[in-house]
Parts: sequence; C-alpha cells; structure tokens
Amino acid sequence: MNKVAVITGAGGWLGKSLSHFLANGHSDHEQLKNSEYNEVRCLVYGDEGADFLQKISPKIKVYSGDVTKIDTLKPLFEGDSETFDVYHTAGVIHPKNVKQFYDVNLEGTINLYESFPSQKVKKVVVVSSNSPIGCNPFPEHLFDEYSPYNPYMNYGKSKMKMEMAVTELSEKLELSTSLIRCPWFYGPNQPERQTLFFSMIKDGKMPIVGDGNNSRSMSYIDNLCQGIMLAGRHIEKGVSTFWISDEKPYTMNEIINTVKKVLSDDFGYKVSDRRLRLPWIVGEIATCVDWIIQKLGFYHQKFHVLSEMNKNISCSVEKAKRELGYQPVVSLEEGMRRSVRWCKENGQDF
Repeated sequence: MNKVAVITGAGGWLGKSLSHFLANGHSDHEQLKNSEYNEVRCLVYGDEGADFLQKISPKIKVYSGDVTKIDTLKPLFEGDSETFDVYHTAGVIHPKNVKQFYDVNLEGTINLYESFPSQKVKKVVVVSSNSPIGCNPFPEHLFDEYSPYNPYMNYGKSKMKMEMAVTELSEKLELSTSLIRCPWFYGPNQPERQTLFFSMIKDGKMPIVGDGNNSRSMSYIDNLCQGIMLAGRHIEKGVSTFWISDEKPYTMNEIINTVKKVLSDDFGYKVSDRRLRLPWIVGEIATCVDWIIQKLGFYHQKFHVLSEMNKNISCSVEKAKRELGYQPVVSLEEGMRRSVRWCKENGQDF
C-alpha cells in the first residue's frame, strides 16, 4: 500500500522546506535520512510555489486549493490504495483583516479534518505557534507543554481555538495527532519581511525596544522540519503537544549581534555601528495601538511586530528531545549564515 504525505501550505516558507525533506529525507537526523513516502501531495494557494515544488522530486504532486473551501481539499485524499500522513502548515500570520485569522487558521483546519477519508489517515501533524500561550513573565521563564493558554492578540486566539478544535476532532476520529508550537523561525525560502529584517540590521535601523535583554526562542527552519518529521513518526493515541525551536533562547541583542557578525565577517557587508534604541514603553504603546486596531477588525503588521519587540517569548524543547529524539543541530550563527547565503543566491540582496 502506498504511503502518502499530504502537506497544506506547501507554497509557503515552511511548506517549501518541509516538502523537500518529506520527499528526500533529512540528513540532520539518522532516523530521517530516508523518506518513508511514495508520494508527497502539496496543497498550494493558487499557484504559489508550484514551480519550485515540482522541481524538488518526482514524488511531489502539486494541488491548487484553499483550506477555506472544503471541496478543493478532497482531491488530496483520492485513491483506493493509499494511507495518508497529514502535515498541516497552512495558516495566516499577517492577514488583511482580523476575520481572516479565524477563517484560515480555525475554519480552514476544521475543513481539512472534515475532508479526511474514513480510516485512511494514520497521523496528523498540525503546526501551531507560541502565540496561544502568550508572553513569558520574565526573561528566564520558559514555556513548556503544560503552560496555560494566554493568547496574544487575535492571531493567538485563532491558534488557540484551532488547537482546541484539533483536540476535539482528533479524539472524535481517534487519530494520532501532534500539535507543534513553533516560535519565530528563520532560514532559506524566507519571505520579504525577513530579508527586510537583515537590511535594517545592516543599516543600523533595526530598533531595540528597551535594553534588548528580553528573551526570544527562534527555530532554524531545518531544525523545525526535523521536529515536525519526528512528530510525524510519533504514533501515539490522542493528541500530543511539542514545542520545537533551537536548543536555547536568545536575547534580542544576541540575535542582532549575530546577524551583524555574519553579514560583516562572512559576506563582507559594510554594517553600520549605529543602534536604534527605543524606550521600553514604546513597545507597550504599540501593544495598545495594535489592540485598538484589531478591536476594530483591522490589522497593521508594523504595529503588531513592534508590539512584540520588548516581549519575552521563550520555550523549552526538553519534551521533544526526550520523546521524539529531537536534535536541533544548527546554531543561530550557522543558521543566519545559511539564510544570508540563500538570500544572495536568490537575488534578495541587502
């Protein structure tokens, strides 16, 4: 019987990398070196990323669809001799309006579950976020799988409701499901907003809000894909939750200093010594403005990003290491080095 991986959001940043590893294996982990799938079915929105995905492997089959339209999901599961593992990465982080958070992140996930063929889905891995759990009370605090819900803004609320719906539906269908909570990630195939992050650091325009010692977990995208794939092989009754990130959190100062070092030392860029420092209260003002804008049903990406710049958002990966055998082998410096190299090779210079 053919074993098929179905991945939603395959044309996105995470989706492209995960599709590659599902089709070809993941050399960073012994258990994942060889792909276990005969076919990888990739759902893309419109034709986003279709050309890229089709070049990865003959195993890749691209399907155009939309998680908000259930009829476009059913073709992903056609065939009489297949069993399916589902990797759900589709979601919206920076929408046009608040309603889109719930249409895509919540209702889109419910639609996906309702499209599953009876008894043929063996494993579901759903990518969530740190946002349902909110912000740490102080820099040394780490979230774990027992941390209570405290959602940050509507993105966090939509992902919290998604997690609750996944738990209910998985129990109803008796599916083995893993929820992956991942924080800010970085690496190849990055969107324009991440390239702008590099440019602002190079030009001395990236704001440090407060003293820069607030703590942030980050996940290099290959580390994240490793964790997701290991979760895909973790067959356990019910729903399991795992935080997936790099080995340890970083301060904002450490993140920015690392990018500056990589740009200067490894790629020869002239990097500004200037630091744009803003008072801690600026982040709190941005949080208030962001809340008001979202309360009115709108969304403004710059205010939202600024509102998080003075926050602590850090997690522990001990459960993933212990139960999945997760090994986040790529460091921040090496991950940023690979990210910058990818940008240069793909015409995203600074």
